[in-house]
Amino acid sequence: MTGTTTTADFDWRQHGAVLFDLDGVITPTAEIHEHAWGELFADFDYTEADYLRYIDGKPRYDGVRSFLASRNVTLPDGDPDDAPGTDTVCALGNRKNHLFNTILERDGIAPYPGSLATIDLLDDAGIPSAIVSSSKNARSVLEAAGLGDRFDVVVDGAVAADEHIAGKPAPDMYLEAAKRVGVAPARAVVVEDAVSGVTAGSAGGFAVVIGVDRGAGADTLLDHGATFVVDDLADLLHVHRTRTSDS
Repeated sequence: MTGTTTTADFDWRQHGAVLFDLDGVITPTAEIHEHAWGELFADFDYTEADYLRYIDGKPRYDGVRSFLASRNVTLPDGDPDDAPGTDTVCALGNRKNHLFNTILERDGIAPYPGSLATIDLLDDAGIPSAIVSSSKNARSVLEAAGLGDRFDVVVDGAVAADEHIAGKPAPDMYLEAAKRVGVAPARAVVVEDAVSGVTAGSAGGFAVVIGVDRGAGADTLLDHGATFVVDDLADLLHVHRTRTSDS
């Protein structure tokens, strides 16, 4: 693991709440998202680097706009009710959503073992947790992964749209989740794998922003505000086990 501070001093139980991103942190849905984006933009020489640079962690329509801008393509926004297609930003976003759900229903999803163990640890310690995801599919992903009832709060893309909450990299969604679990940001931990997410956590004044490196790069996550970076949340479980055995 890499970071500007050692993880040896980190203890989940010293914090009031933990706010998790979903895709790439709890479940490997980033792989499904990337596959769907790849199909959507197959005619634009799309690569994995494009996903990490322009799309990862952002609300869906913002991801469409960001990628199209990288190719000097401008489309009208259209309307969220647009049928899946290619004529507007919303139509493209809705087509991507259709592709994502088709893959999810076909292949299913399982949580990362280290993340599941961390959720169990927090439950045992009585520490509230929340999902903060730009995706409007967060609840269906949680259900598909068998985690539908494991989080106290879910602030996802649907909540953000309904309540006009700014998406990542703004900190607003994380601040809303902290408010809903009843914990001040200075007592909460943010866990993120995306540049936009660690930027949001850093801007929100949270106690710790843990970067999980699923491909963005440890140095990049640190540069954008992560307190420290791990390869997987399993890397932090030994801290709890050691302190439990010493107590």
